[in-house]
Amino acid sequence: MKKLSEKGIEYLRKKLEKHKPRVDLRYQHYDIKHHERNIGITIPPEIRNRYRSVLGWCAKGVDSLADRLVFREFENDNFEVMEIFEQNNPDIFFDSVVLSAMIASCAFVYISRGDNDEVRLQVVEASNATGVIDPITGLLTEGYAVLSRDEYGKPETEAYFLPYRTDFYFGGSYVKSIESNVAYPLLVPVVHRPDAVRPFGRSRITRSGIYYQSYAKRTLERADITAEFYSFPQKYVLGTDPDSEPLDGWKATISTMLEFTKGDGGDKPTIGQFTTPSMTPFTEQLKTAAAGFAGETGLTLDDLGFVSENPSSVEAIKASHENLRLAGRKAQRSLGAGLLNVAYLSACLRDDFSYLRSQFVLTKPKWEPLFEADANMLTMIGDGAIKLNQAIPGYITGETIRDLTGIEGGE
Repeated sequence: MKKLSEKGIEYLRKKLEKHKPRVDLRYQHYDIKHHERNIGITIPPEIRNRYRSVLGWCAKGVDSLADRLVFREFENDNFEVMEIFEQNNPDIFFDSVVLSAMIASCAFVYISRGDNDEVRLQVVEASNATGVIDPITGLLTEGYAVLSRDEYGKPETEAYFLPYRTDFYFGGSYVKSIESNVAYPLLVPVVHRPDAVRPFGRSRITRSGIYYQSYAKRTLERADITAEFYSFPQKYVLGTDPDSEPLDGWKATISTMLEFTKGDGGDKPTIGQFTTPSMTPFTEQLKTAAAGFAGETGLTLDDLGFVSENPSSVEAIKASHENLRLAGRKAQRSLGAGLLNVAYLSACLRDDFSYLRSQFVLTKPKWEPLFEADANMLTMIGDGAIKLNQAIPGYITGETIRDLTGIEGGE
C-alpha cells in the first residue's frame, strides 16, 4: 500500500531516466570516449575525422584528487562498524565510492544480507540509482536502483527501497519483498560537495573543464593537420616550357635533385617554396587551454604535462596545490558524512535493531593526509611537537602526529 508521502517507483524510474544521460556523458569524458562535434569552418569534415585527437584531462582532474582521498578508519568506533567494511574488500570499496562520487557527483551503496547472514556493501553508480533525499540527515526516504541490465541496456533487475523493506522487480514485474528492522531505505547516497540547491552534489568534471578539454582537442587536431604541410612544404616552379612533360608532384616533394632545362627562348624556370605555417600558435593555444583547466581543477601545468625545469620539493608542491588541498578537505567532509550513514545502516542491519542516528554522533571518519610527508616535513613537525609539548605537556600525541604525517608509529 503506497503512502501519501511516497513518490512511487514509477516516479523514480522517470527521474533516473532523466538524469542518466548527464551521468553517462561525464563517464564518457572520464573514459576518454566522447567525440566532439565538428564545429570548424575551414577544415573539411572528412579530413578532420582522420585526425581525431584524444585527451585525458578530465580523467586527470578526477584522479588527481580521488587518488589522494584514502580512508583510514572510524574514530570512536563504539559499534564496531569497521568490521563490516573489513569484510567487504575495503581497499576496493572505498576507492570505488570516492571515484564514482567524483565523476557523477554522488555514488550509492546498496546494503544487503549475504547467504551467511553477513552484511554486504555494493557500490551502485549514479547512472543506475536515484532516490528522494532528506537534506537534514543525507539519507533517502525512498530509493531506486537498477541492479542489472540486459544486452540492450534496459533495466532487468530493479530494487525499490523503502523503510523496513526492499521490493525487487524483474522485467518490470514485482517479484518479492525482503523485510528488515531498519527505519531507512537500505540505499545510501555518498555525495560530493552537496548544497541546498544541489543536494546530490556536484561533479568534479565541470562544464568549464569539459570546455577547456574540448578546446585543447580541437587545437591538437588543427596542429596535426597543419603538421602535414609543415613536414612537406608546398613548392612551385615558374617559367616552365608548356610543351614539357607535366611535373610529378609527389616526386618533386620527396626527390633530392630535380633537373629543369631552358626553354626555346633561353628562359630558365624559377623555383620557389611557399612559407611554411608555424606550429608556435598551436603550442600557445594548448598552453592557454591547460592553464584554464588547471585553474578550474586546482592542478598545475606540471600535472598536465607542461613540465617545469626545476623539480619541486614537497612543500613547493603543497603550496602550488593549495586549491587542490582545499577541495580535498571539503571532499573528505562530505564523503565522510555519507560513509558514516553507510556505517549506521549497516550496523542496524547487522544487529537487527534500529539504532537512533544520534547514537553515532561520536563516531568520526578519519582520512590519511592529502600529501605524504618527506624527511624535511617530518623534521619540522618533530620540532614543532617538541616545542608545543614543552608549552602544554601532552598537547601533541602520537595520534596527532599520524594525522599530520600518515605514519603509524610504535605503541
